[in-house]
Amino acid sequence: MGTVESRQSLSQPISALTKSKAAYKKPWRKTPWGEREELLRHLTEYVPRNADIEHVRILLDGPVGAGKSSFINSINNIFQNKTTSKALADSAMADQSFTITYKTHKIENQQTGLYYPFVFNDVMGFEKASGKGVHGDDLSKALTGHVKENHKFNPISPLTEGDRGYNNNPSSSDRAHCLVSLMPADKISVIDDDVVKKMRTIRLVARDLGIPQVVILTRVDLACPLVKKNLKQVYQSKYIKNMMKTCSIRLGVPVNCILPVKNYHEEIDLDKDMDVLLLRALKQIIDFGDDFLKEMAVPVLTITSVCTMSVTV
Repeated sequence: MGTVESRQSLSQPISALTKSKAAYKKPWRKTPWGEREELLRHLTEYVPRNADIEHVRILLDGPVGAGKSSFINSINNIFQNKTTSKALADSAMADQSFTITYKTHKIENQQTGLYYPFVFNDVMGFEKASGKGVHGDDLSKALTGHVKENHKFNPISPLTEGDRGYNNNPSSSDRAHCLVSLMPADKISVIDDDVVKKMRTIRLVARDLGIPQVVILTRVDLACPLVKKNLKQVYQSKYIKNMMKTCSIRLGVPVNCILPVKNYHEEIDLDKDMDVLLLRALKQIIDFGDDFLKEMAVPVLTITSVCTMSVTV
């Protein structure tokens, strides 16, 4: 992962001129700019291939301030065609998690009043100190569906069997079908090793469960002036690609599973370019989750045995 000194050197401010010149002549990844409506149509028509499971459950994790709640709100903005605040979010500069309960966030179909077949679950953010932020054991139980709706997280005392918030008999729809880790592009090089270690540990639990994983790289506009000026330059920015490589190395995630986005934060009107990146990310998440749904045939005993694994944090 590199020493603290080397990570800090990576994070030193780079001048706008240096970043603006550090661009590829052509985008290194194709992006369907101008195809917002087609992406949206594809997602609104999505139907899970496993008829026994009602939705793809997307579990979000990441350090405090990474933009988990803002990502949910940004996706909801697009489907509601307006700015919303479905998941309460705090400032990205906050030093402790604003989310303290386990809650399922659904996206409403305005035409039918029903909900689309994908849902999000937000959890407390990871923090460096022991006894702070989400406990790894709680996140493991969320992966396997053993955490009840509205359970209040306790960083010091994780959920155990017999507790009021413990789901003894999770259904296949209760468990997570895709783990999505959010990382801030402007801070990834200086995120503490202890936080990264916690995230990697959860990734191993998800791996053992066969759950697919995606990383969303947030705050790309704050990380690079080139991208702040023109979001379409996100895949021409050498700096952003380097941050994606850094994220890949630190978390152990392939670069093709890392997707940069800009969440809605200051904006009060929708932006088509922001929407394209967000919808493209959501499409990959749902595609991965749907592949998992199709292959799911996990006995309850297997889920329970994995859930009992202790995660040291």
